[in-house]
Amino acid sequence: MINLEKQSKTKQMTLVQAVNDALRVALESDANVLLLGEDIGRNGGVFRATDGLQEAFGEDRVIDTPLSESGIVGTGVGLAISGSKPIVEMQFMGFIYPAFEQIMTHVTRIRMRSMGTYSVPIVIRAPYGAGIRAPEIHSDSVEAFFTHMPGIKVVCPSSPADAKGLLLASLADPDPVLFMESLRLYRGEREEVPVEGYEIEIGKGKKVLEGNDVTLLAWGAMVPIIKKAASTVAKEGISCDVIDLRTLFPLDRDMIAESVQKTGKAVIVHEAHSTGGLGNDLVTLINDTSFLYMKAPVERVTGFDVPPPLGSLEDHFLPTESRVIAAIKRVIQF
Repeated sequence: MINLEKQSKTKQMTLVQAVNDALRVALESDANVLLLGEDIGRNGGVFRATDGLQEAFGEDRVIDTPLSESGIVGTGVGLAISGSKPIVEMQFMGFIYPAFEQIMTHVTRIRMRSMGTYSVPIVIRAPYGAGIRAPEIHSDSVEAFFTHMPGIKVVCPSSPADAKGLLLASLADPDPVLFMESLRLYRGEREEVPVEGYEIEIGKGKKVLEGNDVTLLAWGAMVPIIKKAASTVAKEGISCDVIDLRTLFPLDRDMIAESVQKTGKAVIVHEAHSTGGLGNDLVTLINDTSFLYMKAPVERVTGFDVPPPLGSLEDHFLPTESRVIAAIKRVIQF
């Protein structure tokens, strides 16, 4: 795998195209890589993330499975323990619940249970989130269920280039990774993505904008929202330090602490429900590392404590630029 900074040949890609390209690179470079999921073969997946891969690599490596999420993940566990590198697709994150027992009971624990004799190098890809008018269980954002359980890393890119590099890094990881892909961002933007394989280190956030007045923290589909909010308040003289966390477990504690100790103020934005959301852990992290630097209480802008609603009501459920701007002004004026 070559270094990202040394790559010169690039191609315009959307996020879902970057995921497809990462899977292609993985299948080409390692014969142990297998893809498993519902309709991922001939149909190329419900979002076409695996489009063309079965045709290129065959039915033995890009495997259409029965409609059984528990069976798919359970099969992946067996394959991973026996030397394969399975990449499992959940059609939607809301469909992951039948596989929850396999993930919590086996995926996250086998390394410790076997005292390091076995690991489970599996990647579970899970399209998540609202914003495309899908029915409610198709729109869940339940990352906190998985960041709660030690033994599995949780990764959530917000850009095409990050998606490819982080997915390849997830595949190289010796332990299990839940890889969240925003439905809203799948075709939200294009950017230049290196054609060859490269990895972006798991556990490292990305400074998107440099500022001094307030720190904005988000991941996945909420990163474009906080970038827009930062751009708007900049016209009023408020400069924001904007951080894309990229990995939700483990968190980049150093980057978060360094930023909030500089600004003394923070706004956390996520589309998941407020109660039990990852934002609560971020507030705790800021208190633990930076309490004496803070000049205002930390603000959170989140989804509401209801299931993601249908249709246009999604627009009232999801954090918006205006809600983020209001939170920024509350901490600035505190």
